[in-house]
Amino acid sequence: MTIEQADLRQGAAVGSPGPDVHAVTVTVDGRTVQDTVPSRRLLVHWLRDALDERGPKIGCDTGNCGACTIRWDGQLVKSCMVLAVQADGTRVETAAGLAAEDGTLNELQAAFKRHHALQCGYCTSGMLMTSTDFIESGEDVTETSTRRALKGNICRCTGYENIVRAVRAAAGQAVPLPHGADHEEAGQ
Repeated sequence: MTIEQADLRQGAAVGSPGPDVHAVTVTVDGRTVQDTVPSRRLLVHWLRDALDERGPKIGCDTGNCGACTIRWDGQLVKSCMVLAVQADGTRVETAAGLAAEDGTLNELQAAFKRHHALQCGYCTSGMLMTSTDFIESGEDVTETSTRRALKGNICRCTGYENIVRAVRAAAGQAVPLPHGADHEEAGQ
């Protein structure tokens, strides 16, 4: 049964404010959105289903994998652990908001690309949001501190080596490219 079906069973009209549906105004990646949300709708589901935001992924729905990581009023959170109604009046930042309006990748996104820091891409948005927060924290970006910062994000494909390199490179450290990446960049 979907959340909407459950709300209808309880007598709430989907889309209209009432005891089980609430009006929200949220700023998502710089744009203000007004909507109505069922009481039990998770923020990750609202972002993906109602707003078609594809940055946060639904991985575990338990807060363990980090695929749904966003910034909520400047704080890193796992959006599967927050109800959409709690976001009313707040600012939400997703990985989609990291690039420039014209689609140009920011330094961290470009470093992920250069260093082959993704494979299937499922964890990438959570890794980008966590890494952005980590770099902006002002903490010394070392291999050890980067691994510690990323410990709440699970990647089953990469083995983390290239992710750690990409974060360090985005923080301005000289990090060698993976084998073959220099040839790809040169178009060879």
